[in-house]
Amino acid sequence: MPGGSAEPMYEQISHSLLNAILDDLRPEIRRQDLRHFYTRLGANFYAIHSLFVTLYGHRDDFKLQLLRLVETMARGYIDRSPDLESLDIQREDDYNWFLSQKWVGMAVYSNGFAENLPDLASKISYFQELGINMVHILPILMCPSGKSDGGYAISDFRKIDDRVGTLDDLRRIADEFRKRDILLVLDIVLNHTSDEHEWARRAMAGEKHYQDYYHVFDDRDIPDVFEQNMPEVFPESDPGNFTWNGEMGKWVMTVFHEYQWDLNYANPAVFIEMLDVLLFWANQGVDVLRLDAVAFLWKKLGTTCQNERKAHLILQLMKDCCQVTAPGVLFIAEAIVAPTEITKYFGEDAIVAKECEIAYNATLMALLWDAVATRNTRLLCQGLKSLPNKLERATWLNYVRCHDDIGFGFDDSDIEQVGYEPRAHRRFLIDYFKGDFDAIPRGLTFMPNDTTGDARICGSLASLVGLESALESKDQALIATAISRILLMHGVILSFGGIPLIYNGDALGVLNDYSFYADPSKCNDTRWVHRPKIDWAKAELRRKPGTVEHTIFSAIKKMITIRKEISAFADFNNRQILPLENDHLLAFVRTNPLRPSELVLVVANFNDQPRFFDLDSLVPSVFSSHDGLVDLHSGRRPSQSGSRIVLQAYQFCWLTKT
Repeated sequence: MPGGSAEPMYEQISHSLLNAILDDLRPEIRRQDLRHFYTRLGANFYAIHSLFVTLYGHRDDFKLQLLRLVETMARGYIDRSPDLESLDIQREDDYNWFLSQKWVGMAVYSNGFAENLPDLASKISYFQELGINMVHILPILMCPSGKSDGGYAISDFRKIDDRVGTLDDLRRIADEFRKRDILLVLDIVLNHTSDEHEWARRAMAGEKHYQDYYHVFDDRDIPDVFEQNMPEVFPESDPGNFTWNGEMGKWVMTVFHEYQWDLNYANPAVFIEMLDVLLFWANQGVDVLRLDAVAFLWKKLGTTCQNERKAHLILQLMKDCCQVTAPGVLFIAEAIVAPTEITKYFGEDAIVAKECEIAYNATLMALLWDAVATRNTRLLCQGLKSLPNKLERATWLNYVRCHDDIGFGFDDSDIEQVGYEPRAHRRFLIDYFKGDFDAIPRGLTFMPNDTTGDARICGSLASLVGLESALESKDQALIATAISRILLMHGVILSFGGIPLIYNGDALGVLNDYSFYADPSKCNDTRWVHRPKIDWAKAELRRKPGTVEHTIFSAIKKMITIRKEISAFADFNNRQILPLENDHLLAFVRTNPLRPSELVLVVANFNDQPRFFDLDSLVPSVFSSHDGLVDLHSGRRPSQSGSRIVLQAYQFCWLTKT
């Protein structure tokens, strides 16, 4: 079924139950025109019922909860506007629409990129100028002041934080985006709420119904058993995974921060509440829902409580239900986990993404930073070889950096395979980006763990690759080198296969912002160093030739324009990593599935010296003839002597034949 998450299937028990549920729907729901809803519900109900039985079939209130689930989907459908319903049908017909090379994303803070939501609406022209047509507005839902985790501690899932705007402001942005064919991406935090959320407040007041929305315990017996296997997310600021709540007189699970209470998805009422939240935002015009912290959704004693089988079942059920009500809406899995785990968040089906259509390619991001630090591609190439294939109807979100810290979570076996000792190599990377070896990078450490030796790194892209230090020295050669590194990394994510995501300010070369040290609510979180407010007066320099801003902005704009015209850059598992003798280079071939003869050879030099590669050494030989090669990026023929092509320091090429 186009756009469906499961093949239509008739199974007598589940459909007999469905008939009973439809008879029991509230009269105000049954009176509505639910034609498309019934069609999708019938096609997906066997899968929905099967998952709901697996998760909650042991409960005495199973049938009542299933009725509430169907009513929630029906109400969501009834509330969907005619424009959004029309868009659903259009996307069902063109079900591979999001795999196109035309999509290029940007992640922004509404109060960093702009002052607030109304101000962001006035800057839509910036997205169009650069070529951005997918905008992730970082968290804007209501959260407490001071205890917000950067916006990820939600105190009301249906309200916009009044410090950035109103729901009407967001609706206006969604409408404007839709007119301009720009996708709107919004964060939904699935794993936890703020301790100031109404559910938490009512739990603290003693209401057992809401205490069951969380993991709460009278004493430390069960929490201590959990702690034996659960790692610490923030060992420096929030050690442990449980917090004593004196008002409630109980221990509550708080995996992230003590003010973020983990939701209990073993309770179907929680699942239905959160599905209702997803459908609410889908009906405000959100095209893509970024589901935060999905790896943590299911808690089980004796495990790390990450990547659990039932966490995947929760996501599969959410996807099936969303397909019934709002099939044009996509899910992004925010799961920063091991490479072998990440592809599981696309789903289990051999073809169709059953959970999330999009997942962050954190492995590629970390490997790119490794190549920058080491100036070689040994681990980059090895790690990409180990990256599991994605499903056909799923895609990566490829990024150089995001609003979060940079963790070096590549596989230990890959590190060992290229001759490094894992712990020592990660220590080297942290020390390098801190600037311990030279003054080029300007990074700050985040959450060092003395027990494991682990740490993460923070800093803007421009500062981490040396632009900040180069500008201070006024050394034009160092400035040019830093810019080349910025463009090199974007050249890879724009051609790799998936949706490239450019971070707030990176197209302008924005540097570290150290003002966070003066803010008591931020000074202990070094991630704020790369969450700056954009200086729009300075951003105007993107129009002035000869400035750093103009050089970076115009180059990335040109890359985006070219990308959108190259069918081989669409994402249909049409990429092949090529082995090279030179371990300073990365090379892969992109093909057009409809025209296999259309090839693009991407080659990138991560070294600070010119490097060459031999076309004749490529296996397989993708360019049997060396004549007529052109670099799509520069528009020029590459530096070539026979079959040998030279790449300058930090140069990349998108080579094709004319």
